[in-house]
Amino acid sequence: MRDAENESHEGKRKAETSWPIFRIHHQRSRYIYEMYYKRKAISKDLYEYCIKNGHADENLIAKWRKVGYEKLCCLRCIQPRDTNFGTTCVCRVPRGKMDEEKVIECLHCGCRGCASGS
Repeated sequence: MRDAENESHEGKRKAETSWPIFRIHHQRSRYIYEMYYKRKAISKDLYEYCIKNGHADENLIAKWRKVGYEKLCCLRCIQPRDTNFGTTCVCRVPRGKMDEEKVIECLHCGCRGCASGS
């Protein structure tokens, strides 16, 4: 996390400076989610400890458990108030409905596609 915070910001857009932190946050939450819900490798007490102390994002994990949000990258991508047109982020569009030549990144977290069924 410190390496991501101390990384050089030169040549990057303002939004791009926080992308490595979002990725680490996502990976850490995803790891705890998979260890508890998929593999059943950690106890409920340890899971609740991780949630309580901020090692994982409880709201993001709650979304992952719902149908259609299994690959969600961050909560900002599904909040319509953060976009100009009142819709979800471009990374939520399935790859089959986008041009294959274009590389589109989410402005919030740098995701290139987290739509389920893509």
